Amino acid sequence: MTIPLPVFVAIPLVTAFLLPLFGKKGKAAATALANLATLLLLVSAVTLVGQSRVYEIGKWSIPLGINLVLDGLSCLLLLAISVVSCATMLFSVRYMEQYTSKSKYLSLFMLMVAGMNGVVLSGDIFNLFVFLEIASLASYALVGFGCEHEELEASFKYMVLGSIASTFILFGVALVYGNTGSLNMAYISKAIQSSGMNAGLAFALCLFMTGFGLKAALVPFHAWLPDAHPSAPAPISAMLSGVLIKSLGVYALVRIIFNVFGVSVSVSWVLISLGVLSMVIGVFLAVGQWDFKRLLAYHSISQMGYVVLGIGIGALILARGGNIAWASLAILGGLFHLVNHAVFKSLLFLTSGSIQMSTGTRQLKELGGLTEKMPLTRTTCSIASASIAGIPPFNGFWSKLIIVISAVQAGFLSLAAVTVIVSLVTLISFLKIQRYIFLGELPENLQEVKENKGTMAIAMASLACLCVLMGLLLIPSLRESILEPAVTVLTDGMRYSTNIINM
Repeated sequence: MTIPLPVFVAIPLVTAFLLPLFGKKGKAAATALANLATLLLLVSAVTLVGQSRVYEIGKWSIPLGINLVLDGLSCLLLLAISVVSCATMLFSVRYMEQYTSKSKYLSLFMLMVAGMNGVVLSGDIFNLFVFLEIASLASYALVGFGCEHEELEASFKYMVLGSIASTFILFGVALVYGNTGSLNMAYISKAIQSSGMNAGLAFALCLFMTGFGLKAALVPFHAWLPDAHPSAPAPISAMLSGVLIKSLGVYALVRIIFNVFGVSVSVSWVLISLGVLSMVIGVFLAVGQWDFKRLLAYHSISQMGYVVLGIGIGALILARGGNIAWASLAILGGLFHLVNHAVFKSLLFLTSGSIQMSTGTRQLKELGGLTEKMPLTRTTCSIASASIAGIPPFNGFWSKLIIVISAVQAGFLSLAAVTVIVSLVTLISFLKIQRYIFLGELPENLQEVKENKGTMAIAMASLACLCVLMGLLLIPSLRESILEPAVTVLTDGMRYSTNIINM
């Protein structure tokens, strides 16, 4: 079945403009339409697995026209975005009843999805920037959706730092256009291969790494995330941590480095350094937190470190002309952890929302003894905690194991040791969550707490099942159709231009 690529932008964009028309009396219809749109996107993304093609908008051939590119990497990200957005939209049905202007929330949500889908499909760096801004502007508003002091302050800080990141990226786009005469990524890559790097292009790459590093919240560009994620409504926290920082940050950074500029030893070491710093600093800042959502936010920084470390090790092996099998394994580990994190971290933020909605607090010291009162939330939170801590047989274990093995095989024993240590500290952090939220005595003021049911329960249970089942992606047939095409896009990075132009 052939699905036009613009569908992934058109469906959420049209839905976003229709939703405010329903008004207060049409909340049920608006909610149903938004859930139907995310479900259609999920079905469409699954249908595209294993496909690759270029869609020329208006039949204008590149480099003159705008083109959307579907390859293994963009397909993987589309699938992750669709799964998480479908689950979080389902969770929002009941959770967002406690907020006003639900139709506006749904509209902003769909705009954010449209922007993220546009980013991962764009074959043009300026249009990538445009879609990035659509998603970013929607996320700024969603972080401050509660309109309380905390939410508005976090949203303002996020907007200021996000705008700085966007400025860096836009200046990088201008420099690339000035030096190559093109905005199409395939033609930029071809120009760099034929003429080589110059000072302007090198400076543009630095601007891109800074801008996308800010969007990905990698250390030391992480200052906005610990405030933004806890302040946002739980479904938006799940979207921000689950897919937004990946699509606007990690994906864009990896695409630019591997498929446009090409990997080099110096850039690879920058990626490895950013990965290690994010892993270590993020996890140690998380351990001392007593706000459940803030603790999860710091773990987002740490887990992004795993992704960037795995990809950085693969890039370094490729840049040195090393064994491509080990480079592929490292990149596989990084990308596998990216999609695993999308699932288990989204689930963790949804369980935090369930707990806060039932108890009225997210402070660990004010909770306790919720096992019997909220058995489903306890079970799903335990599964997600085991996944992020890397406990077998859950999905997080397999991706972390692959990263460790690839680091050892590449001779980076210290990096492998750091990865294991950070995983152990992560386990300690989530044992604290289990101890203070679900074990011990139930406080007097929480005697009447009840489990959240309906669509909230379905969303949490679905993601929990995925945490168990995603280890199956290592089965050869599934790996070859979902993960390996994305790895090939990066390991054969400089063939990107040839493949796109000849399609």
